[in-house]
Amino acid sequence: MSATIQQKRPTLSYEIFPPNTQVGDEKIITVLDKLKNLKPEFISVTCSNKQRNIEETTIKLSNYVQNTLHIPTKAHLPAIYLSKEQVRSVIDQLDQLGIHKLLALRGDILEDLPPVGDFKYASELVHFVKEYAPHFQVSGACYPEVHPDSPNQLQDIKFLKEKVDAGCELLVTQFFLDNNVFYDFQEKCALAGIDVPILAGVMPIINRNQALRLLTSNSTAIPRKFKAILDKYEHDPIALRDAGLAYALNQIVDLVTEGVSGIHLYTMNQSNTALYIENAARSLFSSPIYESN
Repeated sequence: MSATIQQKRPTLSYEIFPPNTQVGDEKIITVLDKLKNLKPEFISVTCSNKQRNIEETTIKLSNYVQNTLHIPTKAHLPAIYLSKEQVRSVIDQLDQLGIHKLLALRGDILEDLPPVGDFKYASELVHFVKEYAPHFQVSGACYPEVHPDSPNQLQDIKFLKEKVDAGCELLVTQFFLDNNVFYDFQEKCALAGIDVPILAGVMPIINRNQALRLLTSNSTAIPRKFKAILDKYEHDPIALRDAGLAYALNQIVDLVTEGVSGIHLYTMNQSNTALYIENAARSLFSSPIYESN
């Protein structure tokens, strides 16, 4: 009788962002209530340098996810405009709420606002958090198509290794459309001695605004197959949505088949996006066990 080796299935997690209007606040609660039953590995909550009231945005929404929905939460923390004292305060607030997962970021540098200076790189923030609160799980961002401020991929991966050496336990990629870009990046990370799990960031392109931003950006390679979708369905909203979701699903199936550690879905606060992936591919992923009453 032959024995079957059960391989650990990859994780599925979601990203949401705090809205900046009252209507948006009501919508995100509705979205989250729908996501609750999908049992993701975790939900990450973004934080923007343009919104300085982190307590009323990221921390407030993270608290709802963690303590009302009882879904593990990962709070984003960009530190380029924060002092060490402010970071300690954020960590203390998260700790009191039982939130011990953090995505450490440098954050975008704004043209009209000079950085505070306490944290020049994300690796410095990772090191600081692990010293101040060693019980926190610290994750980091990575860029298969190179961080826009890095001179080249070699330097980019060198900085990424420094971030991992500082205590980063998990990496989440920026979204990409060409899986071969991810596989190449993953191989180079392995050669550099980066041995933490790397979650592949996938963002379904489901509307014309997303498509136009993509076409005017030089940061994401657009495969010929996806460019054909945009050309054909740019002015047909329903067809573009359906084709964008199907493309993302194909991406995910290919990544899982090739042994990815996990998929991090950029939902853009659209529950239907998560529901589509859930209904089509849930059996491909692990099912975490946590309280969800």
